[in-house]
Amino acid sequence: MNDSHAIEMLSALAQSTRFSVFRMLMRQGQSGMAAGAIATELSVPQNTLSTHLNILSNAGLIASKREGRSLIYSVRLEETKGFIGYLVNDCCDGHPEICSISMTKN
Repeated sequence: MNDSHAIEMLSALAQSTRFSVFRMLMRQGQSGMAAGAIATELSVPQNTLSTHLNILSNAGLIASKREGRSLIYSVRLEETKGFIGYLVNDCCDGHPEICSISMTKN
């Protein structure tokens, strides 16, 4: 991870639909979710969603796999953990354990 990659990820998440997609996929875990189901759940047109999914994918935040005729999207958990770790790396003067950052649901 480096600054430019972190900025690319932050930029991808800095849009309400993409942020909603990312959060929805985080809740789905590794099982992921079909693009059509995401579009329906968020009331987003398929072609618009496709653009958002491509941006998230190009930033390295999500991945897709084909299952039959569907594309199933899921969060790239290790990449996301690395991203979060990179963001808090300099927390509390180099002692992130002091920050007590938790990955639990709020």
